[in-house]
Amino acid sequence: MALHIFNTLTRTKELFTPITEGRVGMYVCGPTVYGLSHLGHAKSYVSFDVVLRYLRHKKYSVLYVQNITDVGHLTDDADEGEDKIQKQSRKDQLHPMQVVEQYTREYFNDMDALNVVRPDISPRATGHITEQIRLVEQLLEKGVAYEANGSVYFDVHAFAGYGKLSGRVLDEAESGTRVSANSEKRHPSDFALWKKAEANHIMRWSSPWGDGFPGWHLECSAMSMKYLGESFDIHGGGMDNQFPHHECEIAQSECATEHTFVKYWMHNNLVTVNGQKMGKSLGNFVTLKDAFTKRSPFVVRFFIMQSHYRSTLDFSEQALDASGKGLEKLQSTVTRLKAEIERGRVGSIVLDTLESYKTQFYEAMDDDFNAPAAIGVLFDLARATNDLIAKPEGASIESLKAIDAFFDEAGGSVLGILSAGRQTTGESLEPKLMDLIISIRKDIRAQKLWALSDKIRDELKAAGVVLEDGKDATFWKRIG
Repeated sequence: MALHIFNTLTRTKELFTPITEGRVGMYVCGPTVYGLSHLGHAKSYVSFDVVLRYLRHKKYSVLYVQNITDVGHLTDDADEGEDKIQKQSRKDQLHPMQVVEQYTREYFNDMDALNVVRPDISPRATGHITEQIRLVEQLLEKGVAYEANGSVYFDVHAFAGYGKLSGRVLDEAESGTRVSANSEKRHPSDFALWKKAEANHIMRWSSPWGDGFPGWHLECSAMSMKYLGESFDIHGGGMDNQFPHHECEIAQSECATEHTFVKYWMHNNLVTVNGQKMGKSLGNFVTLKDAFTKRSPFVVRFFIMQSHYRSTLDFSEQALDASGKGLEKLQSTVTRLKAEIERGRVGSIVLDTLESYKTQFYEAMDDDFNAPAAIGVLFDLARATNDLIAKPEGASIESLKAIDAFFDEAGGSVLGILSAGRQTTGESLEPKLMDLIISIRKDIRAQKLWALSDKIRDELKAAGVVLEDGKDATFWKRIG
């Protein structure tokens, strides 16, 4: 069986052949850390977690890089507006780097809860300013960028391939681009490589063009090429990043290096609510922390994986409930199976179709990581397993162990939905208890019982839980 991946660049499923045999370089656009992660973020990072797990299962040596955007992502993706992190810092009355640290920790806590494997490298944009300045200098030297009043822009007309990822031609792209009357750009679709920092802009660095900060698109090109090379295998991200973010990455990277930037482009589709994209700007998002107060993170992960990564996922409480019931059925079969093995039941009946289930499972995964179809195979196997255990003649212990090993391999290692020793169904109790404690402490603080409030904080810290009081909310994290 051979793995095929849908390549957004060619709009076809292609046989996966890495640039270097046996090794894979993979970069996925990480979060802009100015708020709590929501289900839309989880759709992306759970999807690419499955990609990572399956590539490693197929014995590829994968170097997985996922960045943290901690500067340069403006409120208007067309290079206008305010830095999202600086805007949040003003709202919270915190230094921008305090905002970054707080929400970076919360992001990784949420991903850990979802059983998402951490990246090998998580570079931050602010830690790679030197590389970004050098990339801007290369583009200026090649004549595909220009300076304007302390900012530097990429001239999209200098790159003939602009639009090859999204399918947009320049006239179409420019017709939908809003540019202010005093714009320094030569063309509406030109994008910022480096932006001049105004007097009130906190996050700023010295450069050959004056104090400023990097453009959002520039960051990913500089960081991905630093760790994966000028050409690498897989670049992933949400479909909403296809244009302009990834289109601009291709343009600046390929102009700088004169090499193909990425071989396979992968984009996950969006989470919707009543058919509308879930997002912070629309106010229709559900944070992962809120979701975890009602359901196990494994249920949330299972819900996400029941739609193909390239399909939309429509959120509703009813859909989450159905996912919880489905995962519980699957888990109960595995629990029953392990109990039968532990009991040492002796019999002679075997499941002679196990190899067929394995073949179906891996055929689904080789078909562009079709997790929903692969999960369907596990449900079919669960039904067959329950029938086998119920046979009065007794099942062969060897057969039961083989089935159990496959559930651990397929449901555990590959899909990450069946993990031994971790809660996978029902409600997650710890977040609910912490929310209750924080709520009670909030009432205590409102009564100005500061000594009691401090006692709760100190006792929790001694127990391994730290409370962090923000302007509008209190966050908690485990330590030790």
